Amino acid sequence: MAKPPKLPQGMPTRQQVLDFIQSSSIPAGKREIAKAFGLKGQEKIKLKALLKDMAEEGLIDGSKSAYHRMGGVPKVTTLRIVDVDDGALFAEPDNWNPEAPGKPPRLIVRESGARGAKRSAALKRGDRILARTDQTERGWIAHPMKKLPARTEGLMGIVEIDKTGKAWLAPVDKRVRHSAPIADRGAAEAGQLVIAERVGRSERAGVKVVEVLGDPLAPRSFSLIAIAKHGIPHIFPEEVLDEARRVAKLKLSEKTREDLRHLPIIAIDPADARDHDDAIWAEPDGQGGFNAIVAIADVSFYVRPGSALDREARKRGNSVYFPDRVVPMLPEVLSADVCSLKEGEDRAAMACHLHIDAEGKVTRFRFTRALVRIARNIAYEDAQQAVDDGNPPEFLANLWAAWRALAAARHARDPLELELPERRVVLDEKGRIAEIAIRERLDAHRVVEDFMIAANVAAAKALEARAAPVVYRIHEPPSREKLIALRDYLATMGRKLALGQVVTPGLFNRMLRDVTDEGEKALVMEAVLRSQTQAYYGPVNAGHFGLSLGSYAHFTSPIRRYSDLLVHRALVDAYKLEQPAPPGTIPATSGLSERDRASLQQVSDAISQTERRAMEAERDTLDRYVAAWLSDRVGEVFDTRITGVQAFGFFATIVGLGGDGLVPISTLGSEHFRHDEAAQALVGADSGTTYASGDRLRLRLAEANPLTGALKFVLPDQQPGVIEPRGARIQKRQRGPVKAGKFMVGKRGRPGNIRHQGRRS
Repeated sequence: MAKPPKLPQGMPTRQQVLDFIQSSSIPAGKREIAKAFGLKGQEKIKLKALLKDMAEEGLIDGSKSAYHRMGGVPKVTTLRIVDVDDGALFAEPDNWNPEAPGKPPRLIVRESGARGAKRSAALKRGDRILARTDQTERGWIAHPMKKLPARTEGLMGIVEIDKTGKAWLAPVDKRVRHSAPIADRGAAEAGQLVIAERVGRSERAGVKVVEVLGDPLAPRSFSLIAIAKHGIPHIFPEEVLDEARRVAKLKLSEKTREDLRHLPIIAIDPADARDHDDAIWAEPDGQGGFNAIVAIADVSFYVRPGSALDREARKRGNSVYFPDRVVPMLPEVLSADVCSLKEGEDRAAMACHLHIDAEGKVTRFRFTRALVRIARNIAYEDAQQAVDDGNPPEFLANLWAAWRALAAARHARDPLELELPERRVVLDEKGRIAEIAIRERLDAHRVVEDFMIAANVAAAKALEARAAPVVYRIHEPPSREKLIALRDYLATMGRKLALGQVVTPGLFNRMLRDVTDEGEKALVMEAVLRSQTQAYYGPVNAGHFGLSLGSYAHFTSPIRRYSDLLVHRALVDAYKLEQPAPPGTIPATSGLSERDRASLQQVSDAISQTERRAMEAERDTLDRYVAAWLSDRVGEVFDTRITGVQAFGFFATIVGLGGDGLVPISTLGSEHFRHDEAAQALVGADSGTTYASGDRLRLRLAEANPLTGALKFVLPDQQPGVIEPRGARIQKRQRGPVKAGKFMVGKRGRPGNIRHQGRRS
C-alpha cells in the first residue's frame, strides 16, 4: 500500500485543511489535523481559531472530532434511506445543515458480498443507518455499518400507560408509526404532551421526559408540535435579546435621511397583523401618470452584518406564522415595535420612489433612506369598505387610481392566474377554534400586491444597474418532464398541449379561460399547479415565470425575511446610503459584509430551505386545527373533492374547508381498481367506475386525529370504524361545481409570496 504523501509541517492554510479533510481515510478532527501538520502548543490554539473561522465562513461543517467540507458528507455519519428503485437503495444525510450549499447529497447504499446484499435488502425507505462514506468520480457511496433505531419525530409525543403499567411515548407525527418506551417519565402523567430525549443508543433504552407541555388538545399545542417536529428555532439567546434592546435605542438622523413625514403614507395590512413592514403613497403627476412611494422598514439600520442579531436572523431565515403565535425572525422589540411602521410614530424606512406612467409602466425609480410617520394603519377590509362606499379619503382614492394603472400593465404582462383558496383559522379569546373559513380576495389585497411587485422589480433592476450582488427570487418555467406529464393528463380529458410552442404563463391562462365547466376547470387548475416548479432564492438570475418578470427580488419584507435584508444591504452599498452606527455599539456598516458577498449562493440555499421548513410547519399546524375542528363531526357526510390519487387509495378534501383525508382502496369494494398514473385516477376493472383527481363526491368522515392532523374518509354507506369487506356497493364519481376563491395574498402572502397551495412566488 502506498504511503500517503507527507504534508508540510507547520500552521496549514485554509486550502490545506480542506484538502486534508477531503483526502483523509479516517474522520478528521482537530486532533488528527494537528498531528498531520505537526502542530504543538500555541499552534494548536491558532488551529482551533482557524477551524472556528472556517466553520463560520461556511467552508467546513461538523465537530472538533470530525470535520468535513461544507456541502460534503462526514466519513462516518447517520443516513436516512430516501428511495428504493429496482432494489437499489439511496440515502441522504439524516441531519443536513440547512446552511450547507445546495441540496443534500444523495448516496448510493452499497455493500459487498452475499451477507451485505441480504442486509441491504432488509432496509426500506425511512430507515436510519450508520454508514461509512466515500466520494468517487461517479458520486457518493455509503457502506452501512448498522441499522439505527427509528427516531420519534422531534421526540415529542403523548404519554401512554399500557395495562402492565409501562409508559410509552406515542408519536404526534402521522409518518411515525411506532411508540417509544419511556425509561423516565418524571412528573408526566398519562395523556400529557411532552418533549423527551433518548437515554441510550439502543431503541430498547427508551426515552426520558425532559419537559411537560400539558394538554395535547389545547390549541396552543398544535403550533408547539410543529415547532418541535421541524426544528424551528423559537427561543432567542440572551445575547441576541440584549443586542436588540441596545440597538432599539439608536437615534434616527433627520440630517442624513430624506424626511417624508409630511406625506400621508399608509400601511394596509390584515386586521390581526403582528408587524407592519410596508406602507404606500401615491398622487397624480398631472400628466396622466403617478408618483408613488413604497416605504419599507429599514431593518438593515438595526441589524448589522456579523452582529448577534444578524447571526440569529440568518439561522432562522424567516418568520413562521401560526394561527395562535408567530415565531419571529427578529426579537419583538424590533419586529413588533421599533422596526414596525406604526401609525403616528417616526420610523426609519428604505423608500422606493416610483414614477408610473398612464399605461402603468414604471419609468423611473430611486431609493433613499428616509424618515416616515405613517398616517394610518388600515385593515384590508376597512380600506376596501371606504373605497366601495364611493367617497374614500384622498390618499385612498389616489392609491386606487395608481393601482388601476399598475393593474393594466399587469394584465398586459399576463402572469399566471390560479384561483386557489387559502384557509383561515379564527381563534376565540381562549385560543379555541371559532371558525375555519376561506379568505376573501379583495381589491385591497391586489392594490398592495401590485405596489409591492413594482418595488421588488425596481430593487432588482437598481442593483443590476450598478452591477451589484442580487439575491433574486427565482421561479423557473416548468420542466419538460412535468410538461409531458401535463400533456398526457390533459389528453385523457380530450384537451391538447402542444410542446413545440414557447411555454408562457399566458398559455396556461388561456387554457383555463377555455374551460367553462367548473368541475373540469378545477381539474385543469390542479394539473397546471402540479406542473409548476418551486420558487427559490439565488444570486444567478433565471427570471420569475409565474409573475412573467425578467428580474425580481424580495425587497418589501425585511422584518420577516432574511432575503429582503440582504437586498437592502446591497442597495445601501450600491447607492451609498450608509448610516454609520455610534462607535462601539454594533458593527459600523449596514451594507453587505465580505461574508455576505462570498457566501451569497450558500445563504440563498439556506433561506430557501428555511422557507420550505416554515411552509411545512404552517401547513401541518393548519391540518391539526382542521382535524380538531372536525373531531366532533366524525360520522357526518361532507362534499369533498379528490386532490390526489395513489395505488393504495385517493385523498380528498372537504370543499370550502380543507384538510386532506385518505380513502383506502380496500374500502372501495371487491372490484379490482387499476391505478392510471397518467390520468391520476383509479379505474374499476369491471364497471369502469373511476375516481379521478379533481372529482367531487360525497364522503363520510371516519377519523379525525388532532394530534397528527390526519383525516380518513369512507363511502357514505359505511359507518366510522366499520370497514366493509371488498364487495360493498361502489359509489360512482360525480362531477360538479367546485367553489374556489382567488388565491389569497395577505400579510404572509405578499408578492412574491403568493400562495399556490404550498408554492410561494
